[in-house]
Amino acid sequence: MLFNCHTFFSLNYGCFEPDQLVEAAAALGHNTLAITDINNTSAGLDFYKTCTEKDIHPILGIEFRKSDELLYVGLARNNKGYEELCRLLSSKLLNESELPASPPNSANCYFILPWRPETVVETLPEQHLIGIQPHQLNKLVGHPLAKRMHKLVAWYSITFPEGKQWWNVHRILRAVAKNKLISHLQPHELAQPHEMLVTPETIQETYSRFPQLVANAQTMMADCKLHFDYGKPRNRKTFTGSPQGDTELLHKLAFDGMEYRYGLKHKVAKQRVEKELKIINELGFSAYFLITWDIIRYARSRGFFHVGRGSGANSIVAYCMQITDVCPIELDLYFERFINPHRTSPPDFDIDFSWDERDTIIDYIFKRYGREHTAQIATYNTYKGRSIVREMGKVFGLPKEEIDAFIANPHDPLNDNQITRAIVKYGKLIEKFPRYLSIHAGGIIISEEPLFSHTALEMMPKGFPIVHWDMYVAEDAGFYKYDILSQRGLGHIKESVDIIRQNRGVTVDVHDMKRIKQDAAVRAQLYEGNALGCFYVESPAMRGLLKKLRCNDYLTLVAASSIIRPGVAQSGMMKAYIYRFHNPDKFTYMHPVMETLLKETYGVMVYQEDVIKVAHHFAGVDLADADILRRAMSGKYRSKNEMQRITDTFFANCAQRGYPEDIAKEVWRQIESFSGYSFSKAHSASFAVESFQSLYLKAYYPLEFMVAVINNFGGFYRTEIYVHEARMMGAVIHAPCVNNSNNLTCIKGIDVWLGFIHVQGLERDLVQRLIPERTENGMFLDLYDFIKRTHCGLEQIILLVRVGAFGFTEKSKQALLWEAHLFINGQANKQERNELFETVPVKFTLPEFYQDPIEDAWDELELLGFSLCSPFELLKTQFRGEVKAKNMLQYLGETVRMVGYLVTTKPVTTVTRQHMAFGCFLDVDGFPFDTVHFPETLKQWPFKGRGCYLLKGKLVEEFGFPMLEVTHMTKLEWRSPNYVAPNPD
Repeated sequence: MLFNCHTFFSLNYGCFEPDQLVEAAAALGHNTLAITDINNTSAGLDFYKTCTEKDIHPILGIEFRKSDELLYVGLARNNKGYEELCRLLSSKLLNESELPASPPNSANCYFILPWRPETVVETLPEQHLIGIQPHQLNKLVGHPLAKRMHKLVAWYSITFPEGKQWWNVHRILRAVAKNKLISHLQPHELAQPHEMLVTPETIQETYSRFPQLVANAQTMMADCKLHFDYGKPRNRKTFTGSPQGDTELLHKLAFDGMEYRYGLKHKVAKQRVEKELKIINELGFSAYFLITWDIIRYARSRGFFHVGRGSGANSIVAYCMQITDVCPIELDLYFERFINPHRTSPPDFDIDFSWDERDTIIDYIFKRYGREHTAQIATYNTYKGRSIVREMGKVFGLPKEEIDAFIANPHDPLNDNQITRAIVKYGKLIEKFPRYLSIHAGGIIISEEPLFSHTALEMMPKGFPIVHWDMYVAEDAGFYKYDILSQRGLGHIKESVDIIRQNRGVTVDVHDMKRIKQDAAVRAQLYEGNALGCFYVESPAMRGLLKKLRCNDYLTLVAASSIIRPGVAQSGMMKAYIYRFHNPDKFTYMHPVMETLLKETYGVMVYQEDVIKVAHHFAGVDLADADILRRAMSGKYRSKNEMQRITDTFFANCAQRGYPEDIAKEVWRQIESFSGYSFSKAHSASFAVESFQSLYLKAYYPLEFMVAVINNFGGFYRTEIYVHEARMMGAVIHAPCVNNSNNLTCIKGIDVWLGFIHVQGLERDLVQRLIPERTENGMFLDLYDFIKRTHCGLEQIILLVRVGAFGFTEKSKQALLWEAHLFINGQANKQERNELFETVPVKFTLPEFYQDPIEDAWDELELLGFSLCSPFELLKTQFRGEVKAKNMLQYLGETVRMVGYLVTTKPVTTVTRQHMAFGCFLDVDGFPFDTVHFPETLKQWPFKGRGCYLLKGKLVEEFGFPMLEVTHMTKLEWRSPNYVAPNPD
């Protein structure tokens, strides 16, 4: 009877979680249930699975709406019917077209139409029925439609759980969706107040005057029979068209690649390739490898860089096929971490491309494998945190100021009132409800059957469709994804190679990793932590770790890439690792088993594989459960019950094996610290490869590399810091110039010209005119020539003058501004007079102007976001500190004063929930130093934004890395310009 049930995937409408709906229906005695979310299929597969587990007959359907107008409800009689429903909805969601006012005639679906006066029952197809809702029963008495009882069904909608609070939640969701006050909602925008879950007996009683309506609904629902095998592989089955062809092609590519990587006489490589090929073939993953290889092949044909990372780098076959650049023999990586019969989820390759090339790759995948078979995976953007308060505050009518005050101080008695209490109450109820569908970071699925068999597709802004469910449902359903990701680090590398070729005429091979990993200059940079701009190793924390480890080789960097993750760092094991790394004979293992399992990492769990090994070999957790533990560590597992079961198993097994309770608890504490923050060893190795490539480019082509970093607008730091680093490495930095700059920053020899893209307020259209004009007709002679050739307006001219773009004229900014006003105003007067002939600008003599460098710096701060001079030149005080960065180790234990320009801060929450922070500053010589600000100090001496600070504190060190423990901190004042230019008007 319940053929029209909504979950919270009836976005901003329904109030049931899918599992909650099924469990509640089962508890009330329902044995058949249909899910029909509004224009959405997100819950379908999970709903089917939960119903099956609860012995409820599941029916999948869709409620089709045009805005708030309910058109009809479709129920699938069979699998083909569900595909037809998904296609019908997709026609709207993919093409932004309107749904047909009348549903199609299909033998595979039932369509239930709302009762409308204009409906002509006699013309309805056999599978089209009219639904009678409870509030319409009185109208049916004596109505001619009552004589067509065989075409009528009882329509009892379900939208929210029982209780007035859920009716209020529904109203709040509708008000948020409509962006209006709750009090302004209209009845047609809301569900009926009775749309809550009730017993079958209650429904029978409601329709007691017309029992046939219930019988008709039961007959209809009994006729709906779908079948869905969970866990059955659903990806594209072959690449070549046959399994045998796939096996043969994969074998050829793997052995051809082995010859390229290792030569023909490498016995270990050959044995491992043969072993992996056997497992890949047995588990049916040949097509998965070949499709990934095909994607990489296309990328390489376009000259695109990529990084294959994640657990896929455990595979020597992937290495030989150049999907990854990590040698699993060198790092002793286990293929079974990637594919094995005990994995509880399908494997996936993570392939990174440059941020500006990723969409081209995705477009190729869609065109190569077909839009009916290819889609990106969805994510659910949910209600959470402050967004709940803001949205609910608006619909309750709170002014923005009161909403801001409540967010800032929720426990302030002044913010305690009836509305704020309602926000807290109902906010907890809608937390984690989905608001809208978005795109997974990179997940793409390629199916054997058309995806419409399982989901509707919805178009996203970039022109690629998504399925309606997330990665968890995809995995449960048997889809393993291809993660096509993007990152700025690859953009740095690719553009560096291009700029080096242009500026130096040198072609660099960054893929010759065997040579790069052994390069002395690269290893020296690593040892010094000189890695600013280099992927994954540039942050202050990573720079500190590299120096503490005195890291100068690839294998140590692989470990460092993983121990920097919060799980290891916050558990205290990072410090233990560093100590043991330098003192391998001065510590004892927690348990003899740990020495056997974790000798490579000195008894510290560093990688996901370490946790799996400990769980399995130390505590006897079976491999399938150990894999669940791995997924939980990655934040990719959603069953709390399963995790509790594994936790219980772990401690029970430890007790059975006679381990002391304190040791078992400590091991589990370390395992738990990895939750959501762990890397596989192969993942760390992939990152380390890219780090070495960046370090190599910086070591030998530092200026070109830094220009590439600036142009890719990515990394740990803001543009100013990368410009500073280029200057420290010998670049001559110039302001944007109309004769030398492009839209992006460019380099000529050692001269770096900042790009127009950095100038705040400069119109793109002007830049698009400026550069072609300069290219075609030569450099601009002066300001007059520029205005005449580009037709630039006064406002834009003022920006260019203030930023220094006419410095080549050797005229002061004040003189240039006078010229601009006089010439442009003269042109305007000329147009008003409608003169036929061009007039040469009148020559005039201006007084001498003094151009204040401090004024220039303030112009640059406003227009570029940073000054081109040292920030220390702007200080009122001449004091530059008693100690500089390079001398810190000489004053350990002493209280000193230092002056630094703030680069970045990292806030941290202590175990007692107090706030502390780490800071990174530059000294007057341009070198970085690090600070720590404990809770009490931070409260009294907080950071006050960008600028220079006077810092007082004690110099300490850890493993030879110095830091300043700050006790006092004051932001220093900057000088104002000595001269203010008069208004030329």
